[in-house]
Amino acid sequence: MADRLWTNARLATMTGPALGIIEHAAIACEDGVITYAGPAGNAPPARETIDCAGRWITPGLIDCHTHLVYAGDRAHEFELRLAGASYEEIARAGGGIVSTMRATRAASEDELVAAALPRLDALLAEGVTTIEIKSGYGLDPGSEARLLRAARKLGAARDVSVTTTFLGAHALPPEYAGDPDGYIAQVCDVMLPAIAREGLADAVDAFCEGIGFTPAQTERVFAAAARHTLPVKLHAEQLSNLHGAALAARHKALSADHLEYLDDAGIAAMAAAGTVATLLPGAYYFTRETKLPPITALRAAGVPIALATDSNPGTSPLTSLLLVLNMGATLFRLTVDEVLRAVTVNAARAIGRADAIGTLEPGKQCDLAIWNVQRPAELVYRFGFNPLHTRIRRGK
Repeated sequence: MADRLWTNARLATMTGPALGIIEHAAIACEDGVITYAGPAGNAPPARETIDCAGRWITPGLIDCHTHLVYAGDRAHEFELRLAGASYEEIARAGGGIVSTMRATRAASEDELVAAALPRLDALLAEGVTTIEIKSGYGLDPGSEARLLRAARKLGAARDVSVTTTFLGAHALPPEYAGDPDGYIAQVCDVMLPAIAREGLADAVDAFCEGIGFTPAQTERVFAAAARHTLPVKLHAEQLSNLHGAALAARHKALSADHLEYLDDAGIAAMAAAGTVATLLPGAYYFTRETKLPPITALRAAGVPIALATDSNPGTSPLTSLLLVLNMGATLFRLTVDEVLRAVTVNAARAIGRADAIGTLEPGKQCDLAIWNVQRPAELVYRFGFNPLHTRIRRGK
């Protein structure tokens, strides 16, 4: 007998073609795991039954790329950009990531948790049950570890699954000015081994860009990650094409993210490796980017597409995954089906958890979002509106 049964529901299971829709459906769980998802007439008995009154159920949403833990803000830089300064100009003048680094280094672990909780709560209120959180605003051994510990604490403070990503290779800190290779050596030989020993990271990321790190430096980070059996991800082709996506694919990266300047060779490499393309329309919108990611080519090559908030203080101060759904459709011309799969099944692949979450099927974790909508397209069509009825995590 199941612990709990939700019946009189409509399911968007995210399995098979389209959204895997099942009308007149039910879903059951036991010990936090889905045991049945299908027609209501075949549902098993359960100790508790919940009548969903015809509501739609999707998998719990997954925000697969965030920088949620940091101190301070960059509202002044926003003003500078409105006055005509570019992101690169601000970064090279000592702003950007290094600006947030200064505030973050000065914050305690508890202060970082307290600052991040309202941002996390906003996402949970929209049906998010799993979130990826990167480091990258400490840029020294102690601060990077503190960021990852704070991210882990968020998962303990709220009923949410948190996956953590070490992004030490995010920017060059001032103490290594003029010596990026020396800093990469510290990332690879000091920071990463300590973080791996403490079990603080589930993956390793880098920023491969003209204002970040070169492909050769990025490859050193990936080699260090492999020594500690950690999967990799990559910020790639956001501002220029350094062929980072192809590099990531050669290392079987879980995802390559941003990708506005991605070329055909990078797309082919990602398709062959099964690397997910994580697109970040919040950053595209906020920085006034005009070059679209190559959506049509990614679609034609069969590259899985995920979407995420990229929640961060400088280029995407966004805490609404529902708004990202609309942005993915309006800015990037994704279909309703593509957008909803992008924050469920494909987002699960982008963080290496497709075996456990992202679809409604037996054996998966019972993470659900129950919606007051008449059709799934409403989740994409409306913005500034939250139709979440109930968020379920591990069956509760």
